[in-house]
Formats: sequence, C-alpha cells, structure tokens
Amino acid sequence: MPEVAEKWRFRVAALLLLPLLLLEVAKSSLWGSGRRYTPDWRSLDSRPLPVWFDEAKFGVFVHWGVYSVPAWGSEWFWWHWQGEGLPQYQRFMNENYPPGFSYPEFGPQFTARFFEPEKWADLFMASGAKYVVFTTKHHEGFTNWPSPVSWNWNSKDVGPHRDLVGELGAAVRSRNLRYGLYHSLLEWFHPLYQLDKKNGFKTQNFVNVKTTPELYHLVNSYKPDIIWSDGEWESPDTYWNATGFLSWLYNDSPIKAKVVVNDRWGRNTSCHHGGFYNCQDKFRPQSLLDHKWEMCTSIDKNSWGYRRDMIMADILSESEIIWELVQTVSLGGNYLLNIAPTKDGLIDPIFQERLLSVGRWMNVNGEAIYSSKPWRVQFEKNASVWYTSQELAVYAIFLRWPENGILNIISPITTPNTKISMLGIQGDLKWVERQDEGLLISLPLLLPSALPVGSAWTIKLVGVE
Repeated sequence: MPEVAEKWRFRVAALLLLPLLLLEVAKSSLWGSGRRYTPDWRSLDSRPLPVWFDEAKFGVFVHWGVYSVPAWGSEWFWWHWQGEGLPQYQRFMNENYPPGFSYPEFGPQFTARFFEPEKWADLFMASGAKYVVFTTKHHEGFTNWPSPVSWNWNSKDVGPHRDLVGELGAAVRSRNLRYGLYHSLLEWFHPLYQLDKKNGFKTQNFVNVKTTPELYHLVNSYKPDIIWSDGEWESPDTYWNATGFLSWLYNDSPIKAKVVVNDRWGRNTSCHHGGFYNCQDKFRPQSLLDHKWEMCTSIDKNSWGYRRDMIMADILSESEIIWELVQTVSLGGNYLLNIAPTKDGLIDPIFQERLLSVGRWMNVNGEAIYSSKPWRVQFEKNASVWYTSQELAVYAIFLRWPENGILNIISPITTPNTKISMLGIQGDLKWVERQDEGLLISLPLLLPSALPVGSAWTIKLVGVE
C-alpha cells in the first residue's frame, strides 16, 4: 500500500503544479512590440477596438452543454434544481429520474452523436452572420474542449469524446467567419470556488487553479477572435485578475491585434470597462452610446439552452428578430442571436428557419447593415423608421408598410442631386417634398408576395445633406 499512497501524492502534486506551468508557458509566448497596455482599466480601455467587429454587425450565439440533456426549464437547470432547490425542478427530477441521480450523470448522455460542424457552419453562413460565439464552458463547469484542468468533466473525457470547440472553429473559419469563445469565469459547485466564496473572495484558489489556466489555454490553443466573458457578477475584477489577463492578451498573446472582448470581467465592470459593452442580457439602449455595444438575445425568449418544454409562443418571430437587428444597428450596436442545439448536436428546425429568414433579409438589405455607421438621426419620432449610413448613402428602414403606399419621412434634407430607391427593387422612386417638412415617397405598387422581403424594407437616399 505505501506505493499506492506515493502514487497518489505524486498525482496531487502534478495537478497542483500543472496550472502554474501552463500559466508560465502562456506568458512566455510571442513578446509583442509597439504600445504596451498596463494592467489597469484606464490603459486597457484606451485600446482601439479592432475594426472588424463594428463592421460585422450580426453574429450567432450557441449555447450547448450538459444542460442540453435534461433540456428543461433553462440552461441554469443544475442551479435551479440543487442550488436554489426550486420545487418545479425537484419535481421534474423525481418524476423522470431515479432517486439519488446526480447532475454529473447527465454527462455521458451529452453525446453530440449527430453533431456535424460543417452543416452548422453552412447554416450560420446562410444566416448572414459574420461571427459565431460558442460556449466553451457554462456555469456548470463542463468544458467543450479537452481542458487540462477539468479532469473527467470535459467533452473529450465524457460524452462526445470530441473537441467540440476545435471542430466547430475549423468549420466556421473555413467559411471566413470570425470565431468567438464564450467562457464562464465562475462554476457554481466547484469546491475551490465555493471555498473562495466562503472566504469573501479574499482567496483566489479557484482563479489560480482553474479560471486563469483555462483562459490562457483557450487563447493559445484556438486563437479566438472574441473572448465573450460571463459569470462575473459575484466578485470584483480584482478577484479574477482580469486586468492582468487582459494586459497579456493585448500585449503578448498570439491574437493581440485582432481579439475583441466584452465587459463582463467583475461585478464592477459591466457597462463600464472592456472592448465592447453587453451591460446585461438583451440590453438595448434608447439612444446612441459613445461606446461600442452588443445586444445578445435568444430566439427562445425564456432560455439560452435547448429545452423540451419550449412552445411557439416562446419563440421570437421573424419580424421581431429583424426589427431588433435594425434598431440595434441604427443605434451603433451589434446583434448576437442565440440558438440552442439538442444534446445530440441537432439544431431544431424552428431555430434553422429563423436564422435562414435573417439571411434572406440580409441578402436584400445587407448594404444598409454591414459596415454601416449611425446617421445624425437614428430614428423618426414614431420609431417606425430607423436610419443607418454608409459613405454617400443614407438608409431609411421602415418597419411597417403604409396603407396608402406613401412613405412619409421627416429627417432627410434633399439637394438637387437627391436620388431615392428601394433595396431589392430596380429603378428610382418618385418623391416630393412636403411644404412643412420631410418627404413623401411613392412606394412600388406591388403585391406583398412580390416585395423583396416580408418586413422591414429599406429606402436608399443618395445626395441628401
């Protein structure tokens, strides 16, 4: 037996040393040149946002993990069941699983049996998205890649026995789409996190052994275009060593020139620090901000993860999605739309249909979206017309077709060279100036079935002030 005890002592020592070794390897990679960013928010926030992100405008979010196995309630299933002990979740488990069943037992059932990353990437490309953000790890702690510090709780050791992050990344990038990685800082039930929480986050056992090594490993292994951080709300950025990691990311990492990050790096940072602001889920301001932002939302209004109890009333309609996209871009934001695959790796037809409907709309109206800039006026007073601009053109996107076929817009000021047309329709449109203010534009006399899209039509104005 002494040799068995010695073997376990060696393994424990190796497990404790491994995160430190990974950290040193990460820090030693590619010493950068040029401007250096110091580990403080004043310096980090001065970094210019890589241009590609603002130009992209539209991305697809993918929530996929062990929570896709019970597929009931929401992706917070484990917490609602055993963290909060909500009666409906306890009742669900009592009615569907044997006594004593534990959450980790869902792991082997997360098979990804029908996961075909090439088909996923084709769908994302057809949606008109320019980037994809994939969950590497949610708050349950299961990693969708072979994390060296997530033993027997990752997609290589359990369930799929595949590197899901790597496979999807290769497929997405082969279609020239940008690839972002969602990563939760916290893990609800990790014993080291619970210990730090008990200590009032004055210790950093979990950060040093788990969170930080994983972030460095993700960056060096997959070189993401976006690091979409989450799970920050219980503790300050100093607990997470956020500024130290970001200074390395911006100065010395292999993705220092292209990477974009959000604002969820501690309970004090959301909507205040970071490359772009999320502020909160489904955030959408009422006016133009002076900082780049992104609205993240889900096709299923009540969950980010797949759930079997989803009904049609819970699903965003095509019009709702397009309207949110238009309003977000008009106010200077990006729109990140979430879908949730099944445990087998299938994307529900309703999610496919919604993504494809966005793609059809973008095929006609993308000129008013991609690489656009907010105009001097973002929307008309009645909020039925929203504006974007691009070089010499102004785009007026109207959400409802006027009953008389005459569109009245107030904000544009014409010149002798003004020309007005509709995207998807050939030829110029007739228009007249109102005596008081604004323009009256005669829309094409077409049946609804002959219109280029079913909702949110775009008027292009060239030669306006």
